[in-house]
Amino acid sequence: MGKIYDFKIKTRKGTEIPMSDFKGKVLLIVNTATGCGFTPQYEGLEKLYEKYHDKGLEVLDFPCNQFGHQAPGDDNEIHEFCTGKYQTQFDQFKKIYVNGKDADPLFVHLKTEIKEEDALGIKDKATMKMIAKISTSCKEDGDIKWNFTKFLVDRDGNVVKRFAPTTDPAKIEEHIKELL
Repeated sequence: MGKIYDFKIKTRKGTEIPMSDFKGKVLLIVNTATGCGFTPQYEGLEKLYEKYHDKGLEVLDFPCNQFGHQAPGDDNEIHEFCTGKYQTQFDQFKKIYVNGKDADPLFVHLKTEIKEEDALGIKDKATMKMIAKISTSCKEDGDIKWNFTKFLVDRDGNVVKRFAPTTDPAKIEEHIKELL
């Protein structure tokens, strides 16, 4: 597979843009949902974005309805929810699939580059084990198990870390600072 910059993604309005638009930036790529127990992480993602955007961080938000149907609504409704409730300013893209035959190519690449989440604590491991059991779309090795799986990409387009849905965005800050 190619570099992350070889892929194209769709804005929430449906315009296709190349990932190469983000060359030279540190990227935090997240599959999200508006009706999930992890949805309050939008607040932490926004804090990271506000703190580090001027230094080169981009947060790329990809809503996904594959896990418990927790991202209902169309792209505009999801955007209105996020900007209204969490005042998000980072880029939100078209709703996608992250697992299965219809998985977005970018996420296929991300999952191939790093198959498992970064080291988890005992509590997180137990939570993720329970989540994996109810995640009907998690069938292949490396599949995303739930909403709010996060991938960190360096300025050269290399996928360097994968974080579990249970990882609070604040715990990713040190890794972001290292890359900036």
